[in-house]
Amino acid sequence: MTSLISDTEALAQFCERQKGTRFVAVDTEFMRERTYWPILCLVQVAGPEEAVAIDALAPGIELTPLLTLMADPQILKVFHAARQDLEIFFQLCAAAGSGGLAPHPVFDTQVAAMVCGFGDSASYETLVKRLAGAPLDKASRFTDWAHRPLSERQIEYALADVVHLRTVYERLQELLAKNGRALWFAEEMADLVDPAIYRSEPALAWRRFRLRGRADQRMLGVLRAVAAWREAAAQQRDLPRGRIMRDEAILEIAAHAPKSIESLARTRSLGRGVAEGKLGHDILEAVAQGLADPNPPPAIPAKPDAPPGIGPLIELLRVLLKQRCEDFAVAQKLVASADDLEAIAAADDAPVRALSGWRREVFGKDALALKHGQLALTARGNRIELVPLPERGEA
Repeated sequence: MTSLISDTEALAQFCERQKGTRFVAVDTEFMRERTYWPILCLVQVAGPEEAVAIDALAPGIELTPLLTLMADPQILKVFHAARQDLEIFFQLCAAAGSGGLAPHPVFDTQVAAMVCGFGDSASYETLVKRLAGAPLDKASRFTDWAHRPLSERQIEYALADVVHLRTVYERLQELLAKNGRALWFAEEMADLVDPAIYRSEPALAWRRFRLRGRADQRMLGVLRAVAAWREAAAQQRDLPRGRIMRDEAILEIAAHAPKSIESLARTRSLGRGVAEGKLGHDILEAVAQGLADPNPPPAIPAKPDAPPGIGPLIELLRVLLKQRCEDFAVAQKLVASADDLEAIAAADDAPVRALSGWRREVFGKDALALKHGQLALTARGNRIELVPLPERGEA
């Protein structure tokens, strides 16, 4: 049975029918191009016996029964590439006064696919084809989900995603059990449901910026204040951050700390019109607050120069990573990043995840062995093989 739900009573009845099920498959359709907060348009949920599309924009509909279902600890919620969906539910819960909890427990099929060797970012279409043996009609992928009424084709497209997601989930569960990687996967899911990653607190907005080179406390104080102002302004106006001010402008303002409209107007990508208007005065006020901050963030030291000769070692680690991930049939992206390889090459105790937990068994311990001459790489046919070496000094 499939249907469109557009009233609270029907939603409550559907959610009641899901009690006692092992899992439900969930997907969302939303719009975010012109707003700060995502506009939830449709929620698709598939239980064992039925799949429904819930019209989140229907007049008078209350989503409380759905939020209760999402918070039920006895029912697993299955998503694909879950982060944006979880953020939406987090914000809905926060708006409803229920503390802003992310749905839990959660199973992300994209992460499970990476653990099971389907590549770094397996698309949902690929998983449906390989695990469910079904094609996906993606003709409605870029449709306007906010337009009403929804067409039958839109509803069918939306429902197909969660109907196939049930099968994809079951196949991935079987693979995780077969290859003994359920604990690997559980570790990734624990991070995904951490509410801290879904909070949009203005005071923490400055951490989104990637800084190049050394940043002193003065610059960081201004960056934190101006980024917080922009975040709050975007939230209050419900506009994308870039519509208020671009990241490049914030970084330039943080670096130069302008104290007058004239100097602010020289900021590239800002413009004199903005500098001379109300936003300009607000920006200067934020700059002044940053400069006067008695407790600015600690200065970020310049990244030290790489030790001489480390480049070839990093390349060797890259080859090792690729081979070990092929041996274990796990996505490289999940095991170690390029920054991780550089950090391991520079220090044995680098604070990277690749040197702890299951990642250490897959790659980390061999990376250190290779670095210290206890392991060699050789080619045999079309494969790279690992060759243990005797301790130095042994015959």
